[in-house]
Amino acid sequence: MGKQSDAKQPGVSESERLLFGGPLRYDMGWNSHSDAFLELGFRSMVVRLPVLLSASMRLAWQADRQAARTVLAAEVGRGLAQAVSLLAVNSVLGRLIGGGPLEDRLREAVPALVTMGAVMLVGALLRAASTYATGRLEPKVERVATERYLELAAAVELSAIEDHAFHKLLDTAQYGASSARRMIPSATRVINAAISMIAAAGVLTVLHPALLPLLVTMTIPSAWSALTIARRHYEWYHAWVQHVRAGRLLGALLIEPEAAPEIRVHGVGPFLLRHFRSMAETAEAEQARLARLAARTGLIAACWTGLATAATYATLGGLLLAGAMALSVAGTAVIAIRTGSQSLETLVMEVNSLHEDALFVGDLQRLYREAAERAIPVGGVALPDDPREIRFENVSFTYPGDATRPALDDVTLTLPLGKIVALVGENGSGKTTLVKLLAGLYAPDRGRILWDDVDAARADRRLLAERVAMVAQDFKRWPFTARVNVAVGRSSVPLTDERVAGAVAEAGAGDVLEDLPRGLDTLLARNFSGGHELSGGQWQRLGIARAAYRSGHILIVDEPTAALDARAELEVFEKIRALAGTGQTVVLITHRLASVRHADLVHVLEQGRLVESGTPDELLASGGVYAELYTLQAEQFTAKVPAEEAG
Repeated sequence: MGKQSDAKQPGVSESERLLFGGPLRYDMGWNSHSDAFLELGFRSMVVRLPVLLSASMRLAWQADRQAARTVLAAEVGRGLAQAVSLLAVNSVLGRLIGGGPLEDRLREAVPALVTMGAVMLVGALLRAASTYATGRLEPKVERVATERYLELAAAVELSAIEDHAFHKLLDTAQYGASSARRMIPSATRVINAAISMIAAAGVLTVLHPALLPLLVTMTIPSAWSALTIARRHYEWYHAWVQHVRAGRLLGALLIEPEAAPEIRVHGVGPFLLRHFRSMAETAEAEQARLARLAARTGLIAACWTGLATAATYATLGGLLLAGAMALSVAGTAVIAIRTGSQSLETLVMEVNSLHEDALFVGDLQRLYREAAERAIPVGGVALPDDPREIRFENVSFTYPGDATRPALDDVTLTLPLGKIVALVGENGSGKTTLVKLLAGLYAPDRGRILWDDVDAARADRRLLAERVAMVAQDFKRWPFTARVNVAVGRSSVPLTDERVAGAVAEAGAGDVLEDLPRGLDTLLARNFSGGHELSGGQWQRLGIARAAYRSGHILIVDEPTAALDARAELEVFEKIRALAGTGQTVVLITHRLASVRHADLVHVLEQGRLVESGTPDELLASGGVYAELYTLQAEQFTAKVPAEEAG
């Protein structure tokens, strides 16, 4: 019922409803800006101008102090030069239009003309200096803001990354760095326009008190038009940004290497193109509506401006006819009015742009604060140098937002170090959650995880992570060289060929590298020139080499042989047993119960609870869950024999 009503809403395409389940009107934090959007009036922006400029200057100051000083000094100088130029123009016109021989008038005008030339030269030099300094500042500001964003995002708890609300903030704040960059030239133009407008207004006031209101009268219509159109664009951008992103997603899927085989086999290309066109046409219709509104607003503003301009020049003419203003003053006033009008229009539009960008920078600042609050703690109690065991005592854990049932429920078990410990259970039994708690990625809701007698909750998380290496079934396949894919296991140590070679040998991944055209220097990303792709089994061995390179005290291996054939699976488990033989602890998660027959200890989990523990032989003899699962898997192979014999 809800989907049908969505489809009937204005501007909602059938593609949105079918592909994405409803209208794509972005709600990832933009609603927090709704009040600010409604306050984008001229008065509110003037009041906020000092705050916006100071925020922009702080960013610039952090990025490059010398360039920030240069921009500020150059723009102030340009504004003052414009005021001097207007006064010089008035002097030139007064000399040329005055009485006396032409030669005398020209001679008297020479100093003012020289002054105008010098001021124009100084203005050009200042403009060049400002352009250069701004060009230096922009990329630096974006880099500084982006680095800080990425640094903090990479240092938060895993629970924060997986938290829906925090991820909303990550999505909105990512625009903050580019907005911070745009604030620099906007702030520069605001400073210049403000000084130019003040200079023009000052000159007009000196020339005649009635001229300043005329300047404001001419500018109000264009300022209203700029603000109205900007508000509509701002509202559209925040309402439709998810729709635009979804359209780009459809286009990206058509050229994505991972999707390419299915697109061609299943003929998905025309389907995606059809929906890409449908969504693009929906966005185009909305933009056409905005264009009609903008044209109407602009026409109304142009009519008002025309009437105000006619009234302005009629007033100037009246002052001339009444003898209240000299012709030279009227000429200067025309130039000053045009200059001031342009400066005020620029000021309105740039302050509006500055305000809009400041909203995104505000998201970035909010991310900085929240990420700092949710960062992984620094420091803590030292772990034992050579612990005997790790004990889970009455540990319970529920994923945030999942109120159905706990992922782990009152689990008490022991992991003896230097042994092979297998975690067994059906999907959803809590095995992966348990090893994530073991690695310090989550903290228990209740209970304790003890390294001998040290509670992991009080331990130094950095040192805890140093002890652990992990090979997950879906571990990251980095789009870098094979060498880096191994060495990223411990990127904090110097990368040496000897250490990489040793890790490759430990994992039995030598034959994988032999098949690569450039060995360890082969790029493992086919969508780059010279790139190469590995099979699932080859990636699995490279992942084990990565863990071996890390040399953690505890190796967590989650479904290590899922992508391997029988021979390769046997070799991998031989390597895992060899690692345990050197004193390394191996925590093994696997569905293939025959593969855990060499484990020293097996813990069986079911729906988040520990149901059995013991050696493989003990569990088989007890006839419990492990024995049942083992028998079911064994029957899958033995049941084929009669059928083959019958054939």
